[in-house]
Amino acid sequence: MRIAVAMSGGVDSSLAAVLLHREGHHVIGLTAKILLCAEMDGAEPRFDVCCSPENIADAREVAQQFGFPHTILNTEDDFSREIIEPFCNEYLRGRTPSPCLSCNARIKFKRLLEHAKELGCEKLATGHYARLGIENGRYFISAAIDEAKDQSYFLSMLNQDILASILFPLGNLRKDETRNLAAELDLKVARKVESQEICFVLDNDYAGFIERRRNMLPKEGNIVDEDGTILGTHRGIYRYTIGQRRGLGIAHPEPLYVIALRPETNEVVVGPRASLKRKGLFATGINYMKASRLEGRAFIKIRSTQRAVPGTLREADGGVYVLFDEPAESITPGQAAVFYDEHTAILGAGWIAQSIE
Repeated sequence: MRIAVAMSGGVDSSLAAVLLHREGHHVIGLTAKILLCAEMDGAEPRFDVCCSPENIADAREVAQQFGFPHTILNTEDDFSREIIEPFCNEYLRGRTPSPCLSCNARIKFKRLLEHAKELGCEKLATGHYARLGIENGRYFISAAIDEAKDQSYFLSMLNQDILASILFPLGNLRKDETRNLAAELDLKVARKVESQEICFVLDNDYAGFIERRRNMLPKEGNIVDEDGTILGTHRGIYRYTIGQRRGLGIAHPEPLYVIALRPETNEVVVGPRASLKRKGLFATGINYMKASRLEGRAFIKIRSTQRAVPGTLREADGGVYVLFDEPAESITPGQAAVFYDEHTAILGAGWIAQSIE
């Protein structure tokens, strides 16, 4: 096949491209340039983001080493409009966004796949650790073999059109196997360190990034307990997220956690850890994968780093209600709730609108 491979300059995408090339496919390396130079102002440059000059050069060098073409797709304006602006808006609304999930659905896969088809490619491959399946005419993603590196959560908003045209060559590999294969193939990126931060917040200070981008000063407000008693002040609700304990600046006889954000009154609500527990959530903006309807038993992830926990799904009011078997902590509006079956296949996913006490 003629396959475009999304290459970030890291070991995973580089190996995915080389493996497909060695299988005899006609491979085209494709790197999305997503960051405007203007977005980097006000911060020390970082070189571990996927479209830094160094990473683009690494992707190009791998393509040259194995004799397949490499090209760059400029998506800077799209990324600024569709990812960075909503990111800022969500924080200012008292929600905690998931820019990587949105970027995968709207930019990295959507735009790269469009460009791949313009180049005559049948498929778009990536170096993600996930597996692709099809059942009853529906495509779906399952968790990778390597549980520690599984990236299925971050791919949960990909629609059926995208899923029908993608490949995950590393889904059945473990990370150490990837690095060992890359070393055997003499890839210079075999031991390259990975980036774990938000790519466009170059100094990892997302609050400062929002203030610079919006040319705004922090809007102070009250930090209150569950009864409304004022315990202190904050410098902008966008500096806080549900479950946060550190950085509250409050002297109190017991540990306090952020349990709610109230943008309408500009208040940060804090309480004991027990107050973080909720029996369920309501999710909207549903993306269906293996299931065409989300009803009954499922395993639910509300953040990428946690294990999926059991619960019951019910569709109503334009979204999905989730009732956990055991109360869950730190249910955070703006994050994704991803629903798996017992075989780690994604049934569907949605954006957390609110928790249910």
